[in-house]
This record gives sequence, structure tokens and C-alpha cells, in this order.
Amino acid sequence: MGRHVLLIEDEANISEAIRFLLTREGWNVDTHADGSDAVELIRAARPDLVILDVMLPGKSGMDILRELRESDGLRDLPVLMLTARGQSRDREMAEKAGVSRFMTKPFSNAEVLTAVRDLHAQASRP
Repeated sequence: MGRHVLLIEDEANISEAIRFLLTREGWNVDTHADGSDAVELIRAARPDLVILDVMLPGKSGMDILRELRESDGLRDLPVLMLTARGQSRDREMAEKAGVSRFMTKPFSNAEVLTAVRDLHAQASRP
């Protein structure tokens, strides 16, 4: 299993910070800022992990997550969801939709690294 992350986040400063952090840890990180074609991009890129913002232009992260969970071959893809809105309702919706891990902004570098490592390790197990 590789170490390829697809980060779908429309806030450039957050996207760049996460990309820098994970690249330094040896991950190959591709970034994207639009929800409308995210599922097609994920299908084409075949990442090991997706980091997905909830609020995106074009299509919400929740809709993208639901689509992934309904797609053969993408159903088990680890998804770390990021949101600026940490209400329990958002968390519940994400869990119902099949999110792997949910994280509220602002978050620390250590939180992101731990989540990515954990999700990758879980997905790598037979």
C-alpha cells in the first residue's frame, strides 16, 4: 500500500499547511479545491486516503462521502473529514454517511498526523 493522500479543501492556507506537513512525513499529497468533480478525481487518482472538507464549492463533502460509500472500489477508502462547524449534528451526519474519522478546525499538526497514520495503518491491515 502506498502513501498517497488526496486533500480536498478550498481554504488555500489550510490546504497548504496540511500538504506541507504530510509531504514532510513522506506522503505524496495532491490537492483539489472543488467538490463538483471530486468523486471523479478520487476515482482517477486512486489515493490511499482522502482528507475531505465538509463545505466545498460545487458539492458538499457530505454528498461526496455518500457517493464514495455507494461506489464499488471506493466504499472502504479511508476518509478524514474536516469541518469548521463542530456541532454534534455534523458529526452524526458524517458518521451515518460512513466517515472514517472526523476532525474539527482548528486542529493541531499532531492531530492531523495521528489521524492520517491511524487511518493508513487500519487500511493496510489484511
